[in-house]
Amino acid sequence: MAEDKAFVSFICQRCSQSLKLDDSLNSFSEHISAELNLPIHSNIDVDLESQAISFDHYVPPCRLSDSRNPTSGFMLISDENEVDLLSHQFKAKAALFDHLSGTSTIDHPLCEECTDCLIEILEQELDSTQRDFDDYCQYYKVLQQEKTEPKLADFEKELSSLTEEESRLLEELAALKKEEEDTVKEIEEQEKISKKITQEENKYWKEYVRHKREWLVAEDEARSLKCQLATAQAHLDKLKRTNVFNATFHIWHKGHFGTINNFCLGTLPSAPVSWQEINTAWGQTCLLLCALARKINLTFERYRCVPYGSHSYLEVFAENNRKVPLYGSGGPKYLWDMKFDVAMMGFLDCLQQLTEKVEELEKNNRVFRFPYRISNGKIEDSDNVKYILRVTIMSEEQWTKALKFMLTNLKWGLAWVASQFDSNGEEVPPLQN
Repeated sequence: MAEDKAFVSFICQRCSQSLKLDDSLNSFSEHISAELNLPIHSNIDVDLESQAISFDHYVPPCRLSDSRNPTSGFMLISDENEVDLLSHQFKAKAALFDHLSGTSTIDHPLCEECTDCLIEILEQELDSTQRDFDDYCQYYKVLQQEKTEPKLADFEKELSSLTEEESRLLEELAALKKEEEDTVKEIEEQEKISKKITQEENKYWKEYVRHKREWLVAEDEARSLKCQLATAQAHLDKLKRTNVFNATFHIWHKGHFGTINNFCLGTLPSAPVSWQEINTAWGQTCLLLCALARKINLTFERYRCVPYGSHSYLEVFAENNRKVPLYGSGGPKYLWDMKFDVAMMGFLDCLQQLTEKVEELEKNNRVFRFPYRISNGKIEDSDNVKYILRVTIMSEEQWTKALKFMLTNLKWGLAWVASQFDSNGEEVPPLQN
């Protein structure tokens, strides 16, 4: 048990492995002790940390003789019966290792592996030193073989030249430093200008985007206005081609009845028409006659037509503008009411004045003639049969036929007036034969 404890009394100062010392270290002669006291060459500096890859765990050097200190690199274990912890042999070994560590840069003791590694490193250092020594010797021989040696004056001249070159280079360096400072200042100024330009550019792009958006909106509005203008122009062209009289007063026929705006004018026993419809038709007819007369600047001489819807009337100039109704009411009183007959006869007189005015304006154009002649309060058909607009003395069939002839003449008058004026209301020059 004591031998086992002796084995771990020392550890390697590099890898911290336990060491088993050789028995020859238990005793050595005075001659060996004197050789060990000789100083080891201290110029060889071995850097084990950088060259020995296997020395990964470095242990700081310690003094083995201070083994009572618990921080030393080893521990001595003994039985309780042992009184002296450090024997004479142990002291001798510790003093030996401390002496070796103090006379060299290598701490002792070392294990065999660390020692072999150290020897290999020292051999490499020795080979490198030997090669350097050989190179120096060879260069020294070359220098010895040269016949001419450089003169001191040449060296001084070269030194002076190098000094001047140094001064020139220092001046150039100072000039370059000044130029560098000026360049740095200029770069700073340019960076400020660049920053300002960048801000202005950002501001410009914002304004550009805003104006671009406004332009796009304006372009959309322009396209929309163009579309609206084209639509309005098409509608205007359609309105120009549309005759306002034909659009306002549509005169046609429905069987034996003449109609104006789909209102029948007249009545038949087989097809009775309400007086409300007849009165409305008379109101439309009176309005058309007044519009045509106003268009050709015609003023009626004996009567004045007053359109008033289904209660239109005429004013008789010879009787102090007495009003006669251009509408009927039906019933027994209707058969004896002469005012309605007077109003119809007056209306026919006004229509005769219109036809005579139109034919007078078209006297050079013998082609245009009204289909039914009106004279002396009567209207004449193509068979020279004359009809009087008096419902009290005529049959309903004759009265209805006379009203149809009257509407036909009005339709011709409407067509003539529409042909004499363009869509803007301007008079068209008459045709020349």
